[in-house]
Amino acid sequence: MTVLDCGGRTLDLGRCRVMGILNVTPDSFSDGGDFFCLDDALAQARAMVDAGAAVIDIGGESTRPGAPAVSAEEEIHRVVPVIEAVHAELSVPISIDTSKPLVMQAAVAAGAGLINDVRALQEEGALEAAAALAVPVCLMHMQGEPRTMQQAPSYDDVVAEVTAFLMQRVRVCEQAGITRQRLLIDPGFGFGKDLNHNLMLMQQLETLVATGLPVLTGVSRKSMIGNILVNKVDQRLFGGLALAALAAWQGSVLIRTHDVGATVDAISVIDAVLKAG
Repeated sequence: MTVLDCGGRTLDLGRCRVMGILNVTPDSFSDGGDFFCLDDALAQARAMVDAGAAVIDIGGESTRPGAPAVSAEEEIHRVVPVIEAVHAELSVPISIDTSKPLVMQAAVAAGAGLINDVRALQEEGALEAAAALAVPVCLMHMQGEPRTMQQAPSYDDVVAEVTAFLMQRVRVCEQAGITRQRLLIDPGFGFGKDLNHNLMLMQQLETLVATGLPVLTGVSRKSMIGNILVNKVDQRLFGGLALAALAAWQGSVLIRTHDVGATVDAISVIDAVLKAG
């Protein structure tokens, strides 16, 4: 059983849990601008915890394809007041979705207890910052950069290559003093991957689970669902629940989603089936 100490708050990953997404950005692909106001962001965090979220993931920079870059100062300006407000009112762990060391430091000082990095601590200074902050870290795979990652993603064997990259980053983290017990991994659905790459990763998610590291799965409202069902972002709940159930069935212990209540119900049913007998 994996129990993470997230800045003094416990995240028990002995069974699959839900991470609620809180984007305080004007341009995220699904909810950009919806929670840019502090009061709206806090109300959404409160609603997600009430719906069963075990951790809230707060981000201040969109990583959708084509999104403009945001400075560390602007990102800090967006996320720190929200982290402080959520930390003061709610008791669940808070995750900071960032790749920038300055943002990591400011966020943890404000109350965040987990770093969720789409660049797997490859930005200059990020590895050292994460090691010094001594909170858990989620390492994600991404081919290319958010602005261009979907132009021509290519793999010989997507599952093997994603697994090899993540294991290499785990070794780098361990060498820097970040113990394996503080690490999670995320295959990065939709980050430099076409539909077939994403489907192969979901089909063989057990390969990552077999590493023994906690696996985070983030597929909420993503274009892979739209490509299968030919629908818009606000019509992807049922497809997202199917993928969340598949991930939980294969052993993913953290599902990152916009749709907390429905996802909690889905994985609770999966958990009951897995524990039967």
